[in-house]
Amino acid sequence: MTVQDLKGQRILAFVDEEFEDLEMWYPVLRLREAGAVVDIAGPKAREIYHGKYGVPITTDVAFGDVSAADYDGLYVPGGWAPDKLRRYADVLRFTREIHEAQKPIAQICHAGWVLISAKIVEGYTMTSTPGIRDDLENAGAIWVDEEAVVDRNIVSGRRPPDLPAFMKAFIEVLIQKKATN
Repeated sequence: MTVQDLKGQRILAFVDEEFEDLEMWYPVLRLREAGAVVDIAGPKAREIYHGKYGVPITTDVAFGDVSAADYDGLYVPGGWAPDKLRRYADVLRFTREIHEAQKPIAQICHAGWVLISAKIVEGYTMTSTPGIRDDLENAGAIWVDEEAVVDRNIVSGRRPPDLPAFMKAFIEVLIQKKATN
């Protein structure tokens, strides 16, 4: 991978209060290093949200103002934010639109809750924090204990120590998708 492999790509990242700080910032910075434009979407545009450990992030856009047609992929961080995110109709709408377009979706730790609520995990092999293993399995996913898993357009990871392998996998999927378009 070179520094600009994702040049021209637009990725949307969801956020709400109590995201896992490393799981938000590490992927955003890696994607930007690779040349992607990463927009941060939250309940409100131009608002500051805080991670579990207090690290802030400011949103660019609101959930209701985004369309899958404008993005090449989706990133959902973990922490406690996914439990909030899955309650927004526009988060679920956008997630389903990205999935239906077979665009890459990456989720880590507790972020699988968003994909479960969007009803897109059935038949996918995925990983997550062990705490939501039952939730994924009950929604029809095949859960495995690996640092990063790629199944078609969904990339999943377990937790912060797995971020390097997880982001390598997500960036590779984005590059492959870009090459086929």
